[in-house]
Amino acid sequence: MTKHIRYTITELAKRYGVTTRSIRFYEEKGLLHPEREGQNRIYSESDRVRLQLILRGKRLGLTLEESRDIINMYMPGQRNEDQLQTLIQTIHAKRRQLKEQMEDLKRMLLDLDEAESKCLGALGDNAGQIPPQNKLRKENHR
Repeated sequence: MTKHIRYTITELAKRYGVTTRSIRFYEEKGLLHPEREGQNRIYSESDRVRLQLILRGKRLGLTLEESRDIINMYMPGQRNEDQLQTLIQTIHAKRRQLKEQMEDLKRMLLDLDEAESKCLGALGDNAGQIPPQNKLRKENHR
């Protein structure tokens, strides 16, 4: 006889460092399917694995829909090549997106440096007209 591993919502929350509200949210979205024993939710080993994969997808920047689609592609006992190819394509897309965001952030930092430099230059040109508290800020910034 096979023993079925079961988890309470509190056990899963502690195990993965998430709130019980987060787990209920994933349930509301149809990603987890616990059984009910009265008012209690009882999660299966399959639910535990799904939660682990959802959280891994979240760390990778996947949306819940992307995670759901990839998780639902899993076929027990198969090589799951379609699932793996979809995951690889999604990872490539996320990587491209992050690289674009990094470039945007680099440009923003350069723009901030330029704006700050112009402001400091303008303060230097008007040094005699700077209120005392702003002189202190300028000197402390250097």
